[in-house]
Amino acid sequence: LKITVKANHSICLICVAEMALGQVRYSIPEEMAMGSVVGSIIQDLGLDVKRLKSGRARIFTEDGSEYIGLNAEKGTLVVAKRIDREELCKQVSPCSLHFQIILENPMELHRIDVEITDINDNAPFFSKREYSFQVSESASPGARYSLESAKDPDVAHNAIQTYKLNPTDHFKLNVVSRPDGTKYIEMVLHTSLDREKQEEHKLTLTAFDGGNPQKSGSVKINVVVLDANDNSPVFSQSVYRVTVPENASRGTVILRVSATDNDKGANEEVAYSFSHHTDGASSHFNMDPHTGEMTVIDVLDYEKAKHYEIDIEATDKGGLADTSKVLIEVSDLNDNAPVISIISLSNPIPEDSAPDTVIAMLNIKDLDSDKNGQVKCFISKDLPFKIKSSSTNFYSLMSDDVLDRETVPEYNITITAMDEGSPPYSTNKTINLRISDVNDNAPEFPQPFSTAFIIENNSPGMSLISVKANDKDSGNNARISYFLEDSQLNGMSASAYFSVNAESGEILAVRSFDYEQTKEFHIRVKAQDGGSPPLSSNVTVKILIQDQNDNPPQVLYPVQTGGSLVAEMVPRSADVGYLVTKVVAVDVDSGQNAWLSYQLQKATDRALFEVGLQNGEIRTIRQVTDKDAVKQRLTVIVEDNGQPSRSATVIVNVAVADSFPEVLSEFTDFTHDKEYNDNLTFYLVLALAVVSFLFITCLVVIISVKIYRWRRERVFYKSGGNLPVIPYYPPLYADVGGTGTLKQAFSYEVYGTSDSRKSDITCSRPFKYSDFTLIKPSSTNDFKEVISVLDASLPDSTWTFESQQVSKTKCITVMLSNCGKSYIGIIPAMMDSNIVLYNLSIGTNVL
Repeated sequence: LKITVKANHSICLICVAEMALGQVRYSIPEEMAMGSVVGSIIQDLGLDVKRLKSGRARIFTEDGSEYIGLNAEKGTLVVAKRIDREELCKQVSPCSLHFQIILENPMELHRIDVEITDINDNAPFFSKREYSFQVSESASPGARYSLESAKDPDVAHNAIQTYKLNPTDHFKLNVVSRPDGTKYIEMVLHTSLDREKQEEHKLTLTAFDGGNPQKSGSVKINVVVLDANDNSPVFSQSVYRVTVPENASRGTVILRVSATDNDKGANEEVAYSFSHHTDGASSHFNMDPHTGEMTVIDVLDYEKAKHYEIDIEATDKGGLADTSKVLIEVSDLNDNAPVISIISLSNPIPEDSAPDTVIAMLNIKDLDSDKNGQVKCFISKDLPFKIKSSSTNFYSLMSDDVLDRETVPEYNITITAMDEGSPPYSTNKTINLRISDVNDNAPEFPQPFSTAFIIENNSPGMSLISVKANDKDSGNNARISYFLEDSQLNGMSASAYFSVNAESGEILAVRSFDYEQTKEFHIRVKAQDGGSPPLSSNVTVKILIQDQNDNPPQVLYPVQTGGSLVAEMVPRSADVGYLVTKVVAVDVDSGQNAWLSYQLQKATDRALFEVGLQNGEIRTIRQVTDKDAVKQRLTVIVEDNGQPSRSATVIVNVAVADSFPEVLSEFTDFTHDKEYNDNLTFYLVLALAVVSFLFITCLVVIISVKIYRWRRERVFYKSGGNLPVIPYYPPLYADVGGTGTLKQAFSYEVYGTSDSRKSDITCSRPFKYSDFTLIKPSSTNDFKEVISVLDASLPDSTWTFESQQVSKTKCITVMLSNCGKSYIGIIPAMMDSNIVLYNLSIGTNVL
């Protein structure tokens, strides 16, 4: 692709660009104006301006020079500063600038070569304005005199092409080619000199280059004719070659030259020296004028100068001289370590980066040559990274395995560059590469299950337990929030019972709990991180409600009702240990809070009865005597084992008698005191209410009392249905233990005479209590219900109602007959107790 660029000075310049193996080459002349366009990289590299901007395109040069700049807005390369080919490359041809264009996201590397072509901007010149020669008049035609070659920094056709000597009466110019291909000029004598005719000759030497327009430079030559010295020195070699290591120390003799002169005496003495036109080599080497030894006087550096060309002269005292050339080759030593430059680095990189992701681009250069400059680059094999060569002296650091920030959050990658010299030199460069986090770890609880305890009757808002999850990620990815998973507990949402602090994971009770209703809960708490998308895990929390002694014992038997006339009868013939009855109670609490003990709190006669501490059995502790009162009132306290303990009391009425009529009056008066006290309390309260409050308030109090009593009875019967089944112990039952203290009930037919010892007794079938279904009459006058029950229980007999009587305690006494036998029945006025049926014939409590 040929591109014509017109500079500001109306000079047409030709730029050549070519694309090969991923690189572009341009050619421009030196001395172009700053800002001149070198080439369009968006066309030659197939890029666009948007890609240059997004990739942050920039130029990288190994030596840091900035001759060429990048115009990212237009996608062109421009001249950044003045380019002097002679200053940049001296005599090296071709002269090129090498640099790279680097783009990121993704990383791209493009090599650019810009060849700097020469223009004829330098004229030939000589190091001196005038040279003087002393030539003997005896010099024969053909004698040669070495002249300094002119210098022209330009190259190729712009360099020196021809020389011209003027005048040419005695001397002519000769261009000599050396075996190594170099050329030098000589002034050759072609006609003899005669000092007597002309003692001095003035000549002009002019050098012409091949540029257009052509340029030239000249020097004056003054030839002084000496008296005869007909032999000139002659070097043993026309060219001397020597190789010197670059680490040669000062004073090292590298060469000894020699020249011979066939003259005699003082004319054969030869002095050795560097030629007048020797360049800077004289600063590194020294020539001994007497011995011809050449020594090193300065440090040699192969990387700066690989060889030297030195012109030497051997001159006798008559002014005759001979010239020769010394070619010094500097041998390379491995004295330079590789240099590592990081030209691009992505730091940090995400932990989910795929293998072969480019992390950094490196430039590694060794100034040595051959094997000493060949570099191997490597990193530790234990790291999940690799080094790959992308082009000459350029390497890419790439990922070679899966990265995990939670395992290794950062890497210290030591890059080693080692040359192949002997001994080898190496350079290390360490990159601290950080791994950025991605949300690839869910929160984890230490255990999948947790257990918490809380005592019942807790206050709402009480803390139960704190669950804590850990997340191996960092930052927002490790910020954990806690949530209560919605589930059903006892038909209600879990949030109705518990709440979870989103920040701390603390579980709080929303309400107060009752152990007797619910003994444990199972809830699930979710821990969720702040990543995108978020990750979560769950933990199951088992919450156990611990019992508190908040329920007093409940007495199941004997049943305590307002108008109960139940009394336990103890015959006067009862022995010690006679089982009177058994107090049965339960406690809805659990554990030791439900362990019950029974104690006799009050008794009419404490010396007659005792209560079993554990079983609640009431037994006699001595023989019953005639002196013992018929009516015995026992107050039994039932106490649990809680802290503090709770208790309940029950009153057991015991009748000590052998027959029912004996205790009938006492039995019917059991409730009199209670009823009297209740009525008295009611009227006192009512009187105070009338004085203190209005009539409406009084009415509300009366209704509240009624509702309270009704609800109390309902609660008792309702709770009784949920209590465990306790066997019912009737007042009189058969003693299965065989003690005979309680006798099975029988009915008897008695035929009495005036002499009871001759009376006959006929035993009918015994009453079975399982045959009777006791009911509570709906009213005190509805005695037909009682008779119907008796008829149903004893279908082979007929019951008739004879009479009734209402006592002062509002108990109704009825007379019944059956098969000619008379019975008395006592029905309590409260209508919530059993009917007591007494056989008047034998004095036995039947029902």
